[in-house]
Amino acid sequence: MGICVQRLRWKQSNLYQGGAVMAQDKTLVCRDCGNEFIFTAGEQEFYASRGLKNEPKRCPACRSARRSENRSEGGERRTYEVVCAACGVQTTVPFEPTEGRPVYCKDCYAKTKESE
Repeated sequence: MGICVQRLRWKQSNLYQGGAVMAQDKTLVCRDCGNEFIFTAGEQEFYASRGLKNEPKRCPACRSARRSENRSEGGERRTYEVVCAACGVQTTVPFEPTEGRPVYCKDCYAKTKESE
């Protein structure tokens, strides 16, 4: 069988669709409880559609528990005052900024995402 025929069959297989290799289920280990959990192909596609590049570090049960715990600590999410690295306007963000990394206001962040 020639190389072209082999490539064509590979492209027609269920591992290849629309020019990209489709995701397959992955087994990961939860950083909190140490149990293994499945990061499904569907979840991987969802993460990719949202532009998320990192795999989850916690199993679904620990993620849910952590969200509930965060909500029960006073109800409102903590915010941090920052100055936008692009336009200089003062704004608030829902995460603690990391020193040396730029933080943007909502408008400038949207512009940086559009240019990617």
